[in-house]
Amino acid sequence: MFNRTSKDTDERVVALAKKTLKKMTLKEKVWLLNGVWDPVKNTVKHNNPYNPTPIMSTGCKRLGISPIKFTDGPRGVVMNDSTCFPVSMARGASFDRDLEQRVGDVIGKEARAGGANYFAGVCINLLRHPAWGRAQETYGEDPFHVGEMGKALTESVQGHNVMACIKHYALNSIENSRFRVNVEVDERALREVYLPHFKKCVKAGAASVMGAYNLFRKDYACQSKHLLTNILRDDWGFQGFTSSDFMFGIRNTKKAIEAGMDVEMPLPVEYQRKLLKAVKEGKISHQTLDTAVLRVLKTIFAFESCEEKMKYDEDLIGHKKHAELALEVAEKSMVMIKNENNVLPFSKEIKKVLIVGKLATKANVGDHGSSRTYPKYVVTQLEGFKNFFGDSVEVIHLDETQTEKAKQTAALVDAVVVIVGNDAFDEGESVVPDEKSGLNMQLLIADAMKNMRKPLKAMILKKEAKKNEGKDSYTSANGVSAGGDRAILSLKQREIDLIKAIGRVNPNTVVTLIGGSMIMTKEWDNDVPAILYGWYSGMEGGNALPRVLFGEVNPGGKLPFSIPVEEKQLPYFSSDDDEITYGMYHGYTLLDKNGFKPAYPFGFGLSYTSFSIGGLNISEESERVKISVEVKNTGIVTGSEVVQVYVGMDDSKIERQVRLLKGFEKVLLNQGESKTVNIYIPLDELKYFSEKTNSWEFEEGVYNFTVGNSSCDVNSITKKIMLSKG
Repeated sequence: MFNRTSKDTDERVVALAKKTLKKMTLKEKVWLLNGVWDPVKNTVKHNNPYNPTPIMSTGCKRLGISPIKFTDGPRGVVMNDSTCFPVSMARGASFDRDLEQRVGDVIGKEARAGGANYFAGVCINLLRHPAWGRAQETYGEDPFHVGEMGKALTESVQGHNVMACIKHYALNSIENSRFRVNVEVDERALREVYLPHFKKCVKAGAASVMGAYNLFRKDYACQSKHLLTNILRDDWGFQGFTSSDFMFGIRNTKKAIEAGMDVEMPLPVEYQRKLLKAVKEGKISHQTLDTAVLRVLKTIFAFESCEEKMKYDEDLIGHKKHAELALEVAEKSMVMIKNENNVLPFSKEIKKVLIVGKLATKANVGDHGSSRTYPKYVVTQLEGFKNFFGDSVEVIHLDETQTEKAKQTAALVDAVVVIVGNDAFDEGESVVPDEKSGLNMQLLIADAMKNMRKPLKAMILKKEAKKNEGKDSYTSANGVSAGGDRAILSLKQREIDLIKAIGRVNPNTVVTLIGGSMIMTKEWDNDVPAILYGWYSGMEGGNALPRVLFGEVNPGGKLPFSIPVEEKQLPYFSSDDDEITYGMYHGYTLLDKNGFKPAYPFGFGLSYTSFSIGGLNISEESERVKISVEVKNTGIVTGSEVVQVYVGMDDSKIERQVRLLKGFEKVLLNQGESKTVNIYIPLDELKYFSEKTNSWEFEEGVYNFTVGNSSCDVNSITKKIMLSKG
């Protein structure tokens, strides 16, 4: 059922679920389908309302049915002081499935050690536009790449009998208006661009799918029968259970459960008592209810029927070995996009280094919304340099308010590192609905508390709601609201002015970009010799940075998005519109369509060594294409290269993107070493969705297979091959 158990086990699980269902009372069935989160209790006991301990569903103690025990993600388990990894966008830059599986292995262990059996941190919404505030939680702009990384995390987490939940299904790529925006998209673009990564994770055995807040074709995504039943279950064969996005995901009890939404999280607003009443009155059939309950039972029983790999003791949480992996992930995720005159790596034989920027002293690991983690410590960039050099090098720190002093100091030191970019107040989850949504979180929670027969807590929350009317009580600090979509795609003006002032004073200067999405470079690119993407790099990111800049680690990351020359080359984006239309093109496919050369292309990243890719051979095997190339490290140090395969078709009978990523492999090579890299592309990956037949079709003809190290590699090699299906 979930690619984790044998057929015999599946049959036993289904039989047990059906047998258990027959024993359940109507109330027990209904009560199984919602969470029972208590933010008041969490605040009093843990000083954290959201997810300090698992958010539970009711389960059924009488029949031994375990509750869902929810923990959020994706940069790590949000409970306790769990390990904080670099954000998903950074891990996407690694292009390393094996590394992501190791991250998932730690997350699975720490989730279990913290009492959870459900990890809702496989975030695979597409980065359609870099202004999206929650971009850091996904892996990038390309559906194939996002699907491969999400699949790796899903499979690895579930290896520890933790149910993995993929989210947010679907078309959730705007923050500020997410509770009300209606997304229109034609069926072909939906299936080919915005859903294939979800499909890949479902086919890999994902246990659960979380719906999205936004509307899709005028129906809320959590109430869309087309998404939840027609596509997810009928077309893809999904056997797990669905859950709603939190609080505002479901707006209508009957529409939601009949569309295929099984569980309301984290509180009973539209389910529980409303659902019980609707079933009793015959407005919702017993069969509809039983179908949802059976899905939950089968999923829970399937995971509980598997053997345990190990014991999950609390000392696993934030374990030293897990922190060591966080360091490795940070190192392997960093992307060097400019290295003029090979200024990097800096020589270790230095006496003074200048670190410039306020962010260098900040524990800046990302968003403060539902993905926020609370690790035992966070190493800042400034601390990382001091740890790296000890007392042997003088580390000087200045910030953007000291530009003139920084300019003078830059001329006197051996190396300059400028730390600029974003933090949780620039981008992140927009937790509280905007005014146009007409929603009040505290009042809604109060209603749910009333439904749960907790009138005192309901009263407290209503009083708080009245007191905080008009205020962003969840996310504000010093009157500034955190998170939401980005107001600017460039650096802040004071940071641009800083780079322009000091970027060319010292030839050994690098700008390190902190953030979770694309940052425009056009205003200052020519004013600095080197640029490195450092991301929100997790609890060990500060230690990773100097190791990369001073050559202890060879950067091997690749951009998981395109950086255009001009913002106008991006697709339309609005944080305010009530409706938006998504199409076939964004990112590198839109740049290709319009003939724009990117400033830095998708899949691009430099190294301290050099590589050659040659000897391309392509052959059609049974139901797949085999691509074989010879990769050689032609430089002087060990390094990794990401071999990327893009596929296009010149004379197609339908409109197609110029090229699409359909395969990649990361390979580590010593100096002078060569390896043969084989990449296999199933023919199903080359199909298009026909709106005429409402099915996937394969077009026979000549396909272009381009192999290189980015979507716009001038040294790439292309071969044409005639492909036929069957």
